[in-house]
Amino acid sequence: MSDAIWQEMQKMLEEQGRRDKAMKVEAFRRRNLFVKKGQILFCGSSLMEMFPVEELLMDLGLSITVYNRGVGGFTTTELLEVLDPCVFQLEPKYIFINIGTNDLSAEDYTLEGLVARYQSILDQIKARLPQAVLHLMAYYPVNEPVGLRSFMPDVFTRRTNRRIAEANQAVEALAGQNGALFHNFNQGITAADGSLKEEYTIEGMHMYPDGYRAVLEEMLEVLKAAGQDCAG
Repeated sequence: MSDAIWQEMQKMLEEQGRRDKAMKVEAFRRRNLFVKKGQILFCGSSLMEMFPVEELLMDLGLSITVYNRGVGGFTTTELLEVLDPCVFQLEPKYIFINIGTNDLSAEDYTLEGLVARYQSILDQIKARLPQAVLHLMAYYPVNEPVGLRSFMPDVFTRRTNRRIAEANQAVEALAGQNGALFHNFNQGITAADGSLKEEYTIEGMHMYPDGYRAVLEEMLEVLKAAGQDCAG
C-alpha cells in the first residue's frame, strides 16, 4: 500500500471517528432531557463508556442511579469542549472521572499538558457545580505484550505502564489540590507484574465486562455510599 493511500485511509478513519463522537454527544443532549438530576455520573473516554455499571449494579440487586457519559476516543481536550452535555446538564451530585489515557497515546504527549487540561476540566466543574463530589479514578494498566501483538502496536510504544503510573501520580496530586478524591480501583485487574491481567483484556487496553466487574467490586462501597446519599 502506498503512503498516499495509507494517509487517505487515515483521514477517512479520523473523520469517521469525529462523526461517531458527535453523534454520541448529540444523543447525550437528548437523553439528558429525561435524567433524574442530583445522581451519580461517570464521564471520560472509552474506558468509561465500556463500563456496564448500570447492568452490573442491577445484577447485584442494587438500585443505584448511575449515568454513563463516556465517549470512546475522547481526550481531555475533547471533553473540555462538551462538558455541558457530558456533565453540566445532568447536575450530578457525584462525578467519577476517567479521562486522559488517549492523551498518553499521542505523539506530542507531555505530562504537563495533560495536567493543565485536566485542571481546566476540574476548574470548570467546580465553577458550575460547586457542591458536586469529585472522584478521580486511576488509569487502568495495560498489557503491553498483548497490545504489541494487536492491530495497533504503535499505541503501546507510547501508552506504557510506566507512563500510566507517572500520570496516575499526577492525577492523585490534582485530586489533593482540588478537594477531590482519588481512587485506585485496579487491584482486581492487575497482575503480579503490574500489567492488566490478560484474561480481562480485549487487545491489551480495553476490558471485557468481567474485568469491569472486578473494578466494580473495588469501588462498590464508594458507589453504595454515594447512592444512599442521592436517594436520601
